[in-house]
Amino acid sequence: MATNTADVLVLGMGPGGESLAGQLAEAGLSVIGIESRLVGGECPYYGCVPSKMMIRAADALAEARRVSSLAGSATVQPDFGPVADRIRVEATTDWDDTVAVERFTGKGGQLVRGRGEVTGPRTIQVAGEELTAKRAIVLNNGTDPAVPPIDGLADTPYWTNREAVKTRVAPESLIVLGAGVIGLELAQAFARFGSTVDVVEMADQILPPEEPEAAEVVLETLAAEGIAVHTGVAAERVEHDGKAFTVRVGAQTLIAERLLVATGRVSDLAGLGLASIGVDTNSRFVSTDEYLRVRDGVYAIGDVTGRGAFTHMSMYQAAIAARHILGEQAHGAEYHAVPRVTFTDPEVGAVGLTERQARERGLRVHTATTQLASSARGWIHRAGNAGVIKLVVDADRGVLVGATSAGPSGGEMLSGLTVAVHAEVPVARLRQMIYAYPTFHRAIEDALGRLAG
Repeated sequence: MATNTADVLVLGMGPGGESLAGQLAEAGLSVIGIESRLVGGECPYYGCVPSKMMIRAADALAEARRVSSLAGSATVQPDFGPVADRIRVEATTDWDDTVAVERFTGKGGQLVRGRGEVTGPRTIQVAGEELTAKRAIVLNNGTDPAVPPIDGLADTPYWTNREAVKTRVAPESLIVLGAGVIGLELAQAFARFGSTVDVVEMADQILPPEEPEAAEVVLETLAAEGIAVHTGVAAERVEHDGKAFTVRVGAQTLIAERLLVATGRVSDLAGLGLASIGVDTNSRFVSTDEYLRVRDGVYAIGDVTGRGAFTHMSMYQAAIAARHILGEQAHGAEYHAVPRVTFTDPEVGAVGLTERQARERGLRVHTATTQLASSARGWIHRAGNAGVIKLVVDADRGVLVGATSAGPSGGEMLSGLTVAVHAEVPVARLRQMIYAYPTFHRAIEDALGRLAG
């Protein structure tokens, strides 16, 4: 077996892996990146970027349909073609990673194509070659779409997010399994392009990890747009006759041209050979210390750490791990103020703990909620003004431990709340701030005024 040696081996060149590998190469280390798919990972080719292009276009259609309640009349004729073209040309270069590869190799890195398997604390086997790290290996293997063991599903041409963003036409009808972030974002986007959409969710609410108040706001908008949402039920059987999908959901039978499976993400720890370095491969995630070390000489970043399947998390961890590998002073990772955004309309931005999570941790909790529609900006905005601000306070310390900003530009509204949670700014101090009028942001002041104490 051929051998090759470098200072650092990076297994998985998603956003965090590519960033870390590039930083180390620029610092003068010899770095080998290992990738079996596209350098850059899920986000630029199948996730964040192409899906948000779809959502941006779908939101433009929705805004045009609101003209009649604000400024006369407008006629809207959806056309998915420009979106499909933009995804191919601007986002993915027709799913070609040449630019990303050259970005990495231009910094001095070496790329090896193939599926890597860890064979020891300093070794990875890939494509018939054994690679050895003198300083460290970094795991950034990411995740794949989870496919539930539903009777008949495996034998059908179902979509995951990867197939959905590659389509050139919006389907006439679509069934979505899963009402999490991916499921709802794509469901609403396709519905706005004219697809008839049914969403099936096993949990009792959509967006299960988020605050129920935010989920309810989104649900009302989805219903108003004609999307049928079925919660508290599971798909029991799937069939495909060559033209359409039939999905049995309890006593109901749903039929659609396409079926999108959006039921979470999984990582194959056993297949990566992580047992060879003492990782429990029956676990969903890899445990690390604050510097992202699994053990001496082994680091893990991104989805596999279980700290949130977000590009911004992977990039954050990459910077910390890179500094630590270089022997530079590194601030340990902190996870008490992780921001997340669901790009539905209304957007749902959230940071830190939900009320339920805070109570499960034994905190004495105060909460407050205010509706955006009743705020000055909401009244002015009128059409499309649905939204809610919810604050979660540790009553004993008098600081925010979580917050949700659902509504127009909810993700952008989240920034101030993220600073407050991250810096543990006292609620009393937040009440002393000046909030610009008339902005959606000013609703935070109203919510603070509703807090007990």
